[in-house]
Amino acid sequence: MKIGVVLMNLGGPTNEDNVRIFLKNLFSDEDIIKLGGGTAQNIFANLISKFRAPNVAEDYKEINGCPKGCTGSKYCFNKQNKVVSECCSPINGLTERQRRSLRKYFKKNVPDVDVKVYTCMRYWLPFADTIMDEMVEDGITHAVLMPLYPQFSWTTTGSSFRDWETVAKEKFPNGKKPWQEFHVKNYHRNENYLKAINDRIDQALSEMDEETRQKTHFIFSAHGTPLLEVRSGDPYTVEIKETVEAVMDRRDDKNSYWLSFQSKVGPQKWTQPNTENLVRRHLEYGIKNFLMIPIAFVTDHIETLYELGVELVENLEGEGFIFENMKVMDGLNDHPDFIKALAEETVNCLKHEIKTDVFSDSKESQKVVNV
Repeated sequence: MKIGVVLMNLGGPTNEDNVRIFLKNLFSDEDIIKLGGGTAQNIFANLISKFRAPNVAEDYKEINGCPKGCTGSKYCFNKQNKVVSECCSPINGLTERQRRSLRKYFKKNVPDVDVKVYTCMRYWLPFADTIMDEMVEDGITHAVLMPLYPQFSWTTTGSSFRDWETVAKEKFPNGKKPWQEFHVKNYHRNENYLKAINDRIDQALSEMDEETRQKTHFIFSAHGTPLLEVRSGDPYTVEIKETVEAVMDRRDDKNSYWLSFQSKVGPQKWTQPNTENLVRRHLEYGIKNFLMIPIAFVTDHIETLYELGVELVENLEGEGFIFENMKVMDGLNDHPDFIKALAEETVNCLKHEIKTDVFSDSKESQKVVNV
């Protein structure tokens, strides 16, 4: 048995020159922009990527993830060419850290099982075809597709699964993959995942004095989605709400909290309330202390570091609003409890193939008892 865990994520540009290509890949996705594919989709993707690329590149420069050299995967051109980029999305290096941390976790806790961990990005390198080639070369017999999206949506997890299957059909035309395949649909109420969120919240609060902590209001912010998706049965919004309530149920100190949505694109009606509007409303009521909690994002990138950490503050200050404290919670990234949650979900998929008590607190039971 050789297990391959495929961490699926969004990906991000690694250089100013490929911001436009990244955006074109994003807006060509029919699961996000529903134009039916074909010529109309291509024209739209080309136009909007050309229009938005210069501004988006400036945003990435402000949160450049690799200021001292590439921290991404071996497939990154910056690493291959030993180039220091001024415009690299942090999601690349942070996803690589998640991959390495999960690999080390399995090596330490399940040493008798051969587990390899891969990263498959949806809109930038490495893509599915490259990862499948690597898995074939490694002789993988059991593959677990693990989206880095705890809540299921057809626009994220669904899109990654669909793209994976499209590539697989081209690569294995006989319909037979060289491995058994398992899918993790969601894990939005996994106890270790929730524990990691609460630990990040506690870390943020620990940096405040007692008076500020008492006055701090929690604003959970998730990536918004068109109401059309919600009405069509997409479970994402419901699962986001379930995650927020589960997090707060496990907290002893009950700060006031709200859920909001960010990153709206296009003219459609999206889930409400909008994050910036919600904070603005609080400020108008005289509330001046906030902890922004990026609830749907497990890897820091432009939505957390720029939209919440930079743009939100600049927009509100530009309108003359004054606040005492506005802090953005660090993303889960390679938090040990989150990595444990990913490992746990992987083992749950393979429970009929591999029997282990690796997640028991007892050291004696942290051994593979049967493979």
